[in-house]
Amino acid sequence: MKRSTRLVLLALVLIIFFGGQWLWRHARTPTVAAAVPTQYRLGQLEFKPCTLRQPQSGLATAAWCAPFNVPENWARPDGRKLVLRLALIRARAAQPAPDPVLYIAGGPGQSAIDTWPEIAPALDDVLAQRNVILLDQRGTGGSAPLTCPHAAPKPEAKAAAPHTAKTRHAQPAAASSTARMAEVETQTRACLAALRKRGLNPADFTTTAAVQDLDALRHALGDPEFDLVGVSYGTRVAQQFLLHHPDGVRSMVLDSVVPNQLILGQDFGVNLDAALHDDFALCTEEPACHKAFGDPWTTLLQLKKNLAKNTPEVNFRTPGDFQPRQEAMTANDLIGLVRLYAYSPLTAALLPLTLHAASEGHYGPLLAQSHFISSSLQHSLNDGMQLSVVCSEDVPWLKATPAEAATLLGDAYIHQLKAQCAIWPRGVVPADFHAPLRSSVPTLILEGQFDPVTPPRYGTEVLEGLSDARMLIAAGQGHNVIGAGCMPRLVKRFIEKPEPQKLDASCLAQLKPTAPFLDYNGAAP
Repeated sequence: MKRSTRLVLLALVLIIFFGGQWLWRHARTPTVAAAVPTQYRLGQLEFKPCTLRQPQSGLATAAWCAPFNVPENWARPDGRKLVLRLALIRARAAQPAPDPVLYIAGGPGQSAIDTWPEIAPALDDVLAQRNVILLDQRGTGGSAPLTCPHAAPKPEAKAAAPHTAKTRHAQPAAASSTARMAEVETQTRACLAALRKRGLNPADFTTTAAVQDLDALRHALGDPEFDLVGVSYGTRVAQQFLLHHPDGVRSMVLDSVVPNQLILGQDFGVNLDAALHDDFALCTEEPACHKAFGDPWTTLLQLKKNLAKNTPEVNFRTPGDFQPRQEAMTANDLIGLVRLYAYSPLTAALLPLTLHAASEGHYGPLLAQSHFISSSLQHSLNDGMQLSVVCSEDVPWLKATPAEAATLLGDAYIHQLKAQCAIWPRGVVPADFHAPLRSSVPTLILEGQFDPVTPPRYGTEVLEGLSDARMLIAAGQGHNVIGAGCMPRLVKRFIEKPEPQKLDASCLAQLKPTAPFLDYNGAAP
């Protein structure tokens, strides 16, 4: 898929893991060699040793895998079957606790198995006593992935010329918007045709169908109670599972929560603006940063305005193969990149410096990062599965508003999503799908103070319907905070003894915002 269209889908990405900061491992040396078993049976499922490899990485995890088949359409249980990729990470205890942890990945469109190496350190303490179950949600990873074919590179991309890059006038806004819309519609139809050629019906790949898959998995495992751990969009799946199968849940952890009543995309722009203002305040309130970079928000708005009028042809080297390229830098590239930088405190701390460099004509680092992120998303997210979820569960109720139109992100993505969903098949959504969750199941809600996608007020909304729950806010953090500071220890203690009000979370006071970088060596010495 072209990068311009990829930026449309950036608006849907509710969880991008910045897992590099978590990738630690605790070395353990066994004192006595033991024979390696060749199978591990749970309920009706027979697991065998396997290795989980992370795409585009040398990371690998020893695990146990088993085949797991479900109906493609639960309304026709005797019809065509889907083979879902299922894995289990065994507890270190000889006799694991009876309630396994079920990790549910975000996106929508991420694979639980492929993202496991990134979240594993956050759940490492949990593995002392409990197995962790990983099921690639239908449409993701190794479970009949709804992956769209990727288009050729942009035609204006070419080998870098030896002379200084030129600037060309951008198309008028109306013409540019019309061209983008046509491109989006063409690629959406191409994706749908490719999936249908594989015999897949995207209408069968909704959250509701995924919840039925999880219920079938629980029965196949011998009907244990799950300790649910959902991240971002995965919190929607977790809440829907609890709503329809409360007897199957012992406890629940919701990281960067999506309330049931939320229409995804309704306030992406408003949330992003609020997070950026908080991030940039760290610079404007720090004398050295303010002196060096002024007001980053003003710089950002001016850059957006300049790029809307003139798109510079930028020389840069592509990430990965470091080949010289020359390509146009657009306002959409800028906004998409800034949005994803805001997900993590470490990358958000780079924004004042990076935006200031761009304002002086140094666009190369920004464009290289835009390519890197687009490539990463291409391998970690399933475009078609995203559309199956949002076209069924959100877009029918999604509306463009003056508040959203006035934001940095604007509301063009809403119109483009509606155009895509006019083409995409729509699945069945239960009448109570967007009803607020009401439950007495012990729940721990984790939120990042500066989350640009699922801000803490979302956690407050969910908290209102839960009688035995607590929200923890990670100071200075962004999206996906289960691995921040002492949070892994708190999650372990909560799952061991799910009494949220008694949990001592004082260690979170050690979390602080990341100071903005004054140069690429970091903040002021």
